[in-house]
Amino acid sequence: MSAAGGSILLVGVGGQGVVLASAIVADTALRSGYDVKQSEVHGMSQRGGIVSSHLRYGRAVASPLIEAGQADVVVATEWNEGLRALPYLRPGAPLIVNLHRVVPPGACRDRLGGRFGYPPLAVDALAREVGDVRACDALAIARRVGSPKALNSVLLGVLATLVPFPDHTWREALAANAPRGSFPANAAAFDAGRALRYPDETWAQAAAAAPAPNGNEGRARGAPATLALTEPWCKGRACGICVRACPELCLAIDGRDRVAVVRPEACTGCRLCELLCPDFVITVHDTVVEAR
Repeated sequence: MSAAGGSILLVGVGGQGVVLASAIVADTALRSGYDVKQSEVHGMSQRGGIVSSHLRYGRAVASPLIEAGQADVVVATEWNEGLRALPYLRPGAPLIVNLHRVVPPGACRDRLGGRFGYPPLAVDALAREVGDVRACDALAIARRVGSPKALNSVLLGVLATLVPFPDHTWREALAANAPRGSFPANAAAFDAGRALRYPDETWAQAAAAAPAPNGNEGRARGAPATLALTEPWCKGRACGICVRACPELCLAIDGRDRVAVVRPEACTGCRLCELLCPDFVITVHDTVVEAR
């Protein structure tokens, strides 16, 4: 990346610390003598929502926003968000991506079978598309050096090899912005990320992570739960809470204005209907959970 300036896009999901990571990069650039413009977070910042932060540095920066195809580097704390940010990446520019997937509830399409529809870890295909992919299992590295919470510092260590910021400015920014008492763990994670050898070591981590199953079939139910209804207690359409709450559309109000089970084979035993029913109409019998 040019010493005259550059554009860095950080992406992830809510709860991963994207905002703090961006603040550390911005502080490092300021301590290195650059003018810096950093955008506010674009997206849903609550846990699980999409989060991105645009950051531009140089001798004089007018706007923080990065146009499509103009990012000099993308740092992704989550696999799918790295894929989503590819249109911003300048051709030939590096993608730093964590080999970790935060699967949203909407992707858990087969709750009975434990499988989900979510982009698999296909680093080979990604490298053919992007070229310079610096993938690493940041969570495993951070855990190995002392604290899994410092995983973003691993990614910042990888980033540090690409930007013209002196080492002491990174450490000063980490000390100033990291939560109280966490600097030693974050410094160790940063050093571990900076020491990663590209492409040999990063590709070895990608190869180890790739066989991860696209789902959690070990938690497959095998059989749906069953629902017992006390129909005289049901207020039908005057309530309807259970029908609206069921994520699998197992329930409906029938012609007698009472709740009925219309998709018994789809019930995952989540118990939302039982917990939310104000009249105790529904009881969930879950033989799978009871057997455990």
